[in-house]
Amino acid sequence: MRRRHMILSAFFFNPQGDHRMSWRHPRAPGREVFGLDYYRKLAEAAERAKLDTLFIADHVAIWDSVESGVAHYANARLEPLTLLSALSAVTSHIGLIATASSSYSEPYNLARTFASLDHLSGGRAAWNVVTSAMDEEALNFGRDGNIEHAHRYDRAAEYLDAVTALWDSWEDEAVLLDRESGYFADPGKVHRIDHAGPHFKVRGPLNVPRPPQGHPLIVQAGSSEAGKDLAAAYADVHFAIIRSIDEGLRYRADINARLAKHGRAPESFKILPGILPIVAGSADEAKERQEFLETLLPERVGIDLLSSWAGIDLSAYPPDGPLPELPDESTFNGGRTSLNRVRGLANQNLSIRQIARKLANSGSMPTVAGTAKEVADQLEAWFVAGAVDGYNLMFPLLPEDWVNFTETVVPELQRRGVFRQEYEPGTLRDRLGLSRPPNRFAVARDTHRAAS
Repeated sequence: MRRRHMILSAFFFNPQGDHRMSWRHPRAPGREVFGLDYYRKLAEAAERAKLDTLFIADHVAIWDSVESGVAHYANARLEPLTLLSALSAVTSHIGLIATASSSYSEPYNLARTFASLDHLSGGRAAWNVVTSAMDEEALNFGRDGNIEHAHRYDRAAEYLDAVTALWDSWEDEAVLLDRESGYFADPGKVHRIDHAGPHFKVRGPLNVPRPPQGHPLIVQAGSSEAGKDLAAAYADVHFAIIRSIDEGLRYRADINARLAKHGRAPESFKILPGILPIVAGSADEAKERQEFLETLLPERVGIDLLSSWAGIDLSAYPPDGPLPELPDESTFNGGRTSLNRVRGLANQNLSIRQIARKLANSGSMPTVAGTAKEVADQLEAWFVAGAVDGYNLMFPLLPEDWVNFTETVVPELQRRGVFRQEYEPGTLRDRLGLSRPPNRFAVARDTHRAAS
C-alpha cells in the first residue's frame, strides 16, 4: 500500500548548499560551517517543519584530479557520523542519515558506530552505503587507484552481510542486568558471527547491544545495474535519479522486479529521487536566482568535474568541440551513474563547454523552480502518480533555500494533505512504514525448535 504522506529528506553535500560554487554567493555562510551552531539551526528548522530526515553525503577525500579542484572546489566538510551524533542531542524526532564507505572502513567499526548512534538518538539512525568511486579516496587508504567496480560491489554486499550480522549478534532480550545472579546478559542470546569471506573475517559479537531499530535504516544511492541490485537486496531507501513521472514509473517497475527476486514486497523499499528546489516570489525571480548561481562557476571547474565524471582529462580538448569517445561502462571503475549522465548529454550534440556547465550547475538532479505553490504542484504530482515515495531535497544555497522551503512549501504540502502535520510515534523505521528486521539468530533457534 502506498504511503499517504510523502517522505521529505533534507540533504546536503556541500556545507553552503548543493550548488557546487554556492560558497561564493554573497549570502552564503562562511567559517561557521565548521561549527555545531550552524547545523543545529538547520536541524531545528527541519524538525519544526516535521521533515523526515537529515541526509549528509560525503567523500573521504578532497577532489583534486586537476589543480583547480583544490583551488576552487576543495569542499572541506565535517565527518558525518560525528556531526549527526552531536545533532542527535539537540533534536528529538528527525532521522539522521550518515554516508559511510564500504570500501574504506571495516565492518566492525562501522556496525559499532551506527548502533551507538541509533541508541543515542532513540532509533533514528540510518546508513547511506557508498562504495567510493574517486581515485583521490583510494590514495588516502594505501591504494594507487580506485577498486575495480565489480569488486567494490562484491565487497559492499559482503560488508553489509557482516554489519547486519553484527547488529543481530545481541538478541533483543539479551541484556539482563541481573544483579542478584551476576548475569549482565543471557549467554544464549549473545552470538559470535564467525564471518569468513573473500574480503572480511569478523568473529563478533559486537560490543554494543542490538540497536533500537534492530538494524539502522540502510540507504543506497547507486543507480548502475550493480547499484540497483545491491539496493534491492539490502536497502530500505534508495536515492535515485528521476527526471519525470514516466521515468519514475519505469524505474519503480524495474526495482520491483529486482525486489521480487529477493522475496521482498514493494512496500519494503522507498524511492527518493534528488531534486533541487528554488522557491521564489515568482517564476521569473526563481529563474534569476538560478541564473545568478550559474555565474559563480569558473569554467575550468566545470571542465574538471566533467573530466572526473567521464574518466578523461578534457583539459587538452577544445572546449567548444565534442566530447571524445567515452569509456565503456562495463570496464569503467569510476561512478557509472555519472558516466551515463555524461553519455546522455553527449548524445544531444552538446559541446564540452555546454555539458560541463550543465553538469556543474545541476549535477544529475532536476531543478524545480518557482513559487511555493508551483514547487508543491510538481512534488505532489510525482508522488500522487506513484513515481516516487518522496524526495531528497538538495537546496542550492544554505541556509536560505532550506529555511525558505520549510516555511513556504511544507505548509502548502500539509494543506493539501500529502505531508504530515505532526511526527508519528516510534522509531524512524516506524514513521517510514518499514518493518523492524527479525534477529537472524532468534529466527534460526525458533526454526530449529520447530523442526525438532
